[in-house]
Amino acid sequence: MLTNAPKGTKDILPDQIYKWHFVEDRFRKICKAYGFKEIRTPMFEHTELFQRGVGDTTDIVQKEMYTFDDHAGRSITLKPEGTASVVRSYVEHKTYADVQPTKDYYIIPCFRYEKPQSGRLREFHQVGLEIFGTPDMLADCDVISIGHDFLDEMGVKDVELRINSVGCPKCRAAYRKALQDFLRPHYDELCETCQDRFERNPMRILDCKSPEDQEIVKDAPLMLDYLCEDCRKAFEEVKDGLTAMGIDFVVDPKIVRGLDYYTKTAFEFVSNKIGAQGTVCGGGRYDNLVEEIGGPATPGVGFGLGIERLLLLMEANGYEIPEPDPLDVFITVMGEKAKLKGLDIIHRLHLAGISAQMDLMSRNVKGQFKYAARLGARYTVVIGEDELDRGVAQLKDMDSHEQTEVELDDIVEELKRRTR
Repeated sequence: MLTNAPKGTKDILPDQIYKWHFVEDRFRKICKAYGFKEIRTPMFEHTELFQRGVGDTTDIVQKEMYTFDDHAGRSITLKPEGTASVVRSYVEHKTYADVQPTKDYYIIPCFRYEKPQSGRLREFHQVGLEIFGTPDMLADCDVISIGHDFLDEMGVKDVELRINSVGCPKCRAAYRKALQDFLRPHYDELCETCQDRFERNPMRILDCKSPEDQEIVKDAPLMLDYLCEDCRKAFEEVKDGLTAMGIDFVVDPKIVRGLDYYTKTAFEFVSNKIGAQGTVCGGGRYDNLVEEIGGPATPGVGFGLGIERLLLLMEANGYEIPEPDPLDVFITVMGEKAKLKGLDIIHRLHLAGISAQMDLMSRNVKGQFKYAARLGARYTVVIGEDELDRGVAQLKDMDSHEQTEVELDDIVEELKRRTR
């Protein structure tokens, strides 16, 4: 056990990390283009934040959170999702007093105790973003379009955008009664979890993964038929906005999302290439969450996107992430004096922004050349006693095998010229 990672976690090894860097760098780039700025929040928060924000009827809060008491007896939870922490920061730092809207993005690890499966681990990683301060449905369209454009840039062509409206507290009251009236004759057939949800949050029953419960709710009334005029108008504005941008979508009235804070817009980007749970990106609007956590009434909208699932989807689509640039220079040395000169040169190369390495294993010359080849070095600088006496180095192009004699005083400038 000591030498095995905990179940549901995974090492990201150096020969794979470039894929993560690629995704993260591209996400930062697209967020910058849309006017978002990065925010970094703590890896853990007070447990009450997620109980109040995410909702105590969700599977996340009831079954999946990593919660513990710290040394002072305070209940602390590892972050199971990103939005609640960003909202807490928005309230704590009174960002609502700044010119609105506020547009934040983040790249974070999340923690949920659930059965590990394809693309979903107990420690997983998300990119996400939030817009605060505007009730305008253009913000919803903005958020959805970023998700669409980012997935398209990542080579993901087979996802379907599904949208729904989950209404607001005003129209949800009538729907809640209609749904309970429909479900009441089947109450004893529901799973224990959904029986618990029946009074507290019956809409969550629609999201139950139990096949028996799914059969029960297949003919249940739909929230779309109970929307108030404001929510109906807002949903039409979202559909019109997506159509204007040329973004295809499907209205899926069964989308609830697994978090209680959503109002009005809810959406998912879904693929059938990464297993039964094929949602790679999901989000929506949450107009009451800031107030629920303790801030002023402030609308918000955002999404979260799983990096592990995205990488699986990119691979399934045949997208080849470019490998990192090879090493620029390897310095091969013979003798103690040559080592010291090599250290001088390599230090100056690093200051010039050129990637360079030397042998650290006391290999012979043949071994150093083999190691340089394994590192993919573009050039090798060879320094021995003879070269030191004459004040030169042998510069070898590892692709063409062409070798040139260069003055030691000029070697850094020559390599700068060749590598840029």
